Amino acid sequence: MTDTVEYNGITLHKQSEYVWEITQTGEMRSPARVFASEKLLSEIGDDDTLQQLVNATHLPGITKYAICMPDGHQGYGFPVGGVGAMDTTDGCISPGAVGFDINCGVRMMRTNLSYSDVEGREKALVNRLFETIPSGLGGGGVISGDRKTVEAILTDGMKWALANGYATPDDLSHCEDGGWRPDAAPEHVSEKAKNRGEKQIGSLGSGNHFLEVQRVTDIYRDDVAAAFGLQPEQIVVLIHCGSRGLGHQICSDYVRKIEKGHPELLAALPDKELAAAPAGSELATAYYGAMCAAINFAWVNRQVIMHQTRQVFAEIFDQSPQALEMELLYDVAHNIAKKEVHTVNGRDRELYVHRKGATRAFPAGRKEVPEAYRTVGQPIIIPGSMGTGSYILRGGENSLALSFGSTAHGAGRVMSRTQAKKQFWGETVRDELEETQHVYVKAQSGATVAEEAPGVYKDVDEVVRVSDALGIGDTVARTFPVCNIKG
Repeated sequence: MTDTVEYNGITLHKQSEYVWEITQTGEMRSPARVFASEKLLSEIGDDDTLQQLVNATHLPGITKYAICMPDGHQGYGFPVGGVGAMDTTDGCISPGAVGFDINCGVRMMRTNLSYSDVEGREKALVNRLFETIPSGLGGGGVISGDRKTVEAILTDGMKWALANGYATPDDLSHCEDGGWRPDAAPEHVSEKAKNRGEKQIGSLGSGNHFLEVQRVTDIYRDDVAAAFGLQPEQIVVLIHCGSRGLGHQICSDYVRKIEKGHPELLAALPDKELAAAPAGSELATAYYGAMCAAINFAWVNRQVIMHQTRQVFAEIFDQSPQALEMELLYDVAHNIAKKEVHTVNGRDRELYVHRKGATRAFPAGRKEVPEAYRTVGQPIIIPGSMGTGSYILRGGENSLALSFGSTAHGAGRVMSRTQAKKQFWGETVRDELEETQHVYVKAQSGATVAEEAPGVYKDVDEVVRVSDALGIGDTVARTFPVCNIKG
């Protein structure tokens, strides 16, 4: 491959190994950059990801460049795997650049069990988890909440979970932002969104959301793995879900409000799905407050699921969660916009850092990193597919300079859900995983398994390799599925 390539009429110039730039031209307010190997770049260039990335550079106040991570693929307006930092004074905030599933994210919980402790109990474990943790489209949650409960969760985040017996103090101290966004403003969340939230507290949902019991197969950095409490053959649990219907409704509400409230800004953008509210406007303030409330809801949602998981393990292994040392390693958000201070051209600036399908990846020393990990860097959890495994990374030294402290969030899709259902048969995928890789999967339908078959995703090993090589997220450990439940 030469130093200049073209996909769908968009030209990229190689800046350095794994860094490709789209030159600022026309109405673009900044260049755009893609972090990818040649193989991943060819997959990223296969849909509308690059055009969406170029479109994102038209957002007011965008700083340095719009970024696509190595797992990038086409999304709603703004690419999944995208990062954009907009000035909080003369920039904007865009619901489309956050995503509909606000604070979709992952958390990993450690245990003191080894793989040998679980062998022979996989089916009992997967069946009990599936019975205990609600999943699927719509559906109920663990908690039958009322309006007062929902508003308390929106306001207090994981502090509510602690006060109501669903969390420990250590859970809060090992979560991004301590599991609480103080800027949350439930008064800016619609009644319809709150109604949807009442029924879904403690539920996985559908699509690519899952709970997976895993074993640690590889350690790459012994000192960091020790700080994270990880060792070979250890059993860990990975939970992936978000703010459910509540977050989706908030995004829908504010896209419509912004389209009506700021038509002049919308008219200047190449795609109405990027609808953005100018920084300092009433709608920008309202959306930020509502989004932060949804962030709090999502953290509680994952926390309640983790609480249920602790109870299932206690039942199956006849020991208390404390005796099993079922402790939160970390929880990271994937779809989020946060006010952060970053150094740009030698000057500190407050920015709305939009991460859509991207993970915060702060290095050692940054004050936002929990005290337990501040000397080694923030944990990053990158899920792969049901048949390939996942990774734990830590924030890399180059992340602040290259990517506003961000890296990839997963393997990234190479095939739509419709295509997947045409190519794969869910029951066959499930049976092959069990027979050939001893991975036990239970889902609400075969269609869900087909949509999430290992073949629909990019090579997570390659995604992580690029992150590590760039120094934005350093590889610490690898895990492999034992059993998986999904909606």
